[in-house]
Order: sequence, then C-alpha cells, then structure tokens
Amino acid sequence: MSDQAYIEQTASRPFRARPNEFDVTGRICVSSASDVRDAVQGIFQQAFPGGAFDILWMAFHDFERLFRGHYEDYLGCDTVYHDIQHTLDMTLAMARLLAGHEKTCAPADRLGQDRAMLGLITALFHDSGYIRRRSETAILNGAEFTGSHVSRSAEFLRSYLPRIGLAAQAPVAAQVVHFTGYEMSLDDIELDDPRDSLMGHLLGTADLMAQMADRCYLEKCRDRLYAEFVLAGVATRAIPAADRIQYESGIDLLRQTPGFFRESVRERLDHKFNRAYRYIEAACEGRNPYFEAIEQNMAHLERVIDSGNWDQLRRQPPCFTVLEQPLQHVSGLVSRYLARFEMPAAIPA
Repeated sequence: MSDQAYIEQTASRPFRARPNEFDVTGRICVSSASDVRDAVQGIFQQAFPGGAFDILWMAFHDFERLFRGHYEDYLGCDTVYHDIQHTLDMTLAMARLLAGHEKTCAPADRLGQDRAMLGLITALFHDSGYIRRRSETAILNGAEFTGSHVSRSAEFLRSYLPRIGLAAQAPVAAQVVHFTGYEMSLDDIELDDPRDSLMGHLLGTADLMAQMADRCYLEKCRDRLYAEFVLAGVATRAIPAADRIQYESGIDLLRQTPGFFRESVRERLDHKFNRAYRYIEAACEGRNPYFEAIEQNMAHLERVIDSGNWDQLRRQPPCFTVLEQPLQHVSGLVSRYLARFEMPAAIPA
C-alpha cells in the first residue's frame, strides 16, 4: 500500500493509537532498519522506476554496522536521544520529501535519481559524528561531541562514500550534512548547484520534522535530550544576562521548547529551508502528518506547562543504542557531571 493510500485509509485514526516505535502513519516500525529500508526502497523505486537500489541497500547495511558497533574502529551509538530510531525515522521522512519534490516540480528542477540517492545516504549518516572511535577513550559518551558532531559526520561521509563508489559526491555530502546542524551558518555552506542546496533544505527539514513529530518527543526531550545537553556542557552553560544556566532540568528544557519551536524551528523550516516541508503533501492528499503530530505535541506541552502537572508525560519508549541499559548508564554519567556543579541530577534513573 502506498503512503497516500494508507493515510487516506487512516485519516480518522486517533493520534493515541500510534505505537511508540512507529512513524507518523502508524505503519512503519522506525526502530527496524530492515522495515525502514524496505519502505524507503518502495518510495525510491516509485519515484525513480527501474532505479537500482543496490548502493542504498549497502548503505543501510553499513548504517546498522556502524550504529551497532560492528564497523571497523567505531564503538556504536550510545546517545539516548540521537539513537538508531531517530536516524531511521529521519531517513524515512527524507525519502518522502524527495519523492514529493520529484512528483510536483517541473522536469528541469528535478533532483534526479543520483542526487536523491546521495541525499538518503547523507540522511543515514547525518548523526554518525556522535559515534566514538575506539581510540577516543577519554570520551565517555558520544553526546560530548554535540558541538562538533556535524563536522565529524561530514568527515565520516568523506571517508565512507568512496568505499561505495561515490567518491565524486563526497565533497557535496560533506557540505549538505551541515543543513542538519548549527556549527556552520547556513549561508556559509558552499554549494555550486542550487539542486544541492535544495537537497540540504530537504535534509534539514526531515531532521527537524521527524524528531519533533515523534510520539514520545516530549518525554525524550525531558529524559534524553537534556541528558545529552548536560554531557555536552550545553545545559550548564551560563547565561549572565538572565543569571541562570541554559537548562536547569529536563522540565526546564521543556518549558523553553515552545519558544524554541516558534522562534528557531519555524524560522528554519519556513525561511532558511524555504518551506520544503510542503513536499510531504504530495503523497498525503494535501496533508502533512508530520506537522499534525508536531502541533499535537506542542499543544499537549502547552497544556502540561499551564497545569504544572508533569506526570502527564508518562510514556517510556525503548531506547535503541549499543548499551544494555542506556538510560541508567547515561543517568549515572549525568549525575557525576552535575555533581561538579553541586546540582542535583534532574532526570529519572
């Protein structure tokens, strides 16, 4: 069944019926690399009939090896917010955006099969920079790379793409991946072809939409993103003008999230990325299920903030990393980090 047919069939399904590990349609398990690969293959081959999927199949295979700790000198994914599910969810969103663009744009403006393939591979490895090398023994968790992870992802793509026969595209991918981060001003990203810039807009859009549309986005911000920000030194960064630190707790992070969405995320999506999210609608009869989910998340968060009843955020989704008990492990690291600042640990064990 196509994305369009499924969404039409389930248009009246309540949001609460969506399982925690599934995409916005409730149909694809985004914690399963094979399920997402099969879904992406269907979308890709519908957009590019007869197009070979061999290189993308290999990229999915190598993604699993890298994130599960079976790839050469890498230890695997240990970041609890930017986990395996996040990347797969984002890659699926990227595939839909690419397909929607190709369906609706003028023939002269199409990205084409090769550029779409590169965009999907870049999506798969856009957070590879969080993964520690075996030699990086002084780093206790990949979240410590938060401030440099996009540049590290670009470095990984430069070394990886030649291995699968895409050496010529590596410089473009290393620039395009910066649309997912904040290390470089988007205006400073150097790309000669406007179609590569558009690919970056789609990539950055997919990254923001997928994570904020996650059914457990609010709990993941409180319990996981805050932890990553602590280990990165972001949460404890002083804000002298306000006589406070950036985030005092996971709940404090959530209190600031509506403003972040209105002032930062919407600015990127609407202006920096030129409303690239609209291409989702081509497969959904004018709907954008990602934005529908985001709006529900933001509305629920506003209600929780107004009520002060944080116990309403009670979902406990699984975490997909190489760690046996990822949340407990990271909670211990956070507690030790915060002890340096004489602050209580503010995430649940």
